[in-house]
Amino acid sequence: MQYRTLARTAVGAIGLGAMPLSIEHRPDEKRAVATVHAALDAGVTLIDTADSYHWHAGEAGHNELLVARALARYGGDTSHVLVATKGGRGRPGDGSWTVSAAPARLKEAAEASARRLGVDAIGLYQLHKPDPAVPWAESVGALRELLDAGTIRTAGVSNVTTDQILQAHQILGDGLVSVQNRYSPAVRDSEPELRLSERLGLAFLPWSPLGGISRSSLDGPSGPASVGTAFHRLAAGRGVSPQRIALAWLLARSPAVIPIPGAGRPASITDSAGAADLTLNARELRELEASPPNRAAP
Repeated sequence: MQYRTLARTAVGAIGLGAMPLSIEHRPDEKRAVATVHAALDAGVTLIDTADSYHWHAGEAGHNELLVARALARYGGDTSHVLVATKGGRGRPGDGSWTVSAAPARLKEAAEASARRLGVDAIGLYQLHKPDPAVPWAESVGALRELLDAGTIRTAGVSNVTTDQILQAHQILGDGLVSVQNRYSPAVRDSEPELRLSERLGLAFLPWSPLGGISRSSLDGPSGPASVGTAFHRLAAGRGVSPQRIALAWLLARSPAVIPIPGAGRPASITDSAGAADLTLNARELRELEASPPNRAAP
């Protein structure tokens, strides 16, 4: 496993997006815990969660509690594992997502997340999404207060623009360590945010990093020669999964990138973790770059 820098520490270059373990069509707890354990066995040391990763109403924090239980049941040392969580969104139980990033709400959410994770201070706490009803500086100011209070050790922002990153950096200074935006073979419109993160020394955590490479996407808006085709073709030649090719491509985009692919079963994260040891050559990278993204992020 290669390592990259996040929250002033070294973490595995591939993280685990734990959301599929708690939302719709989630696995049973036995398989969910086995998935987290498989990630740790493969060298993954970053687990991404959120208080809003749950399915039904009234079970906020389901994913945080699950991750905490999985770590507690692991047979090896987990002191080096960074659990990154998020606040500022909600799920009323009807399949929809809400946004609530008022300062008081964020501070209460962070304290509740720390309790669920069983930690004195959250290693990385991320503002899940800007709230259009709340000035950005006020939401980020809540992260500043959480840092000053010692509730969180480092802060991140998610689903943001370059201007929002710059403003957050002014408010949080060295306390800001990461940006989490959607970025994948199919959706690359966060390229400016990636490059700004790189310049500021922030880690860039692509969410939904495997978008555009499923077989169902091969005949999408771009036709049979869509972006997914190139990844599948290269994967067949390499004898690996297209998912592993996509993650290796993301790692090659920038040393700031730490993908967090979701997984709902042990085999998925074991395969994804293998991307950290897969180096694409210049010809392969040119071939993948020649396949334009299918669409922009909504």
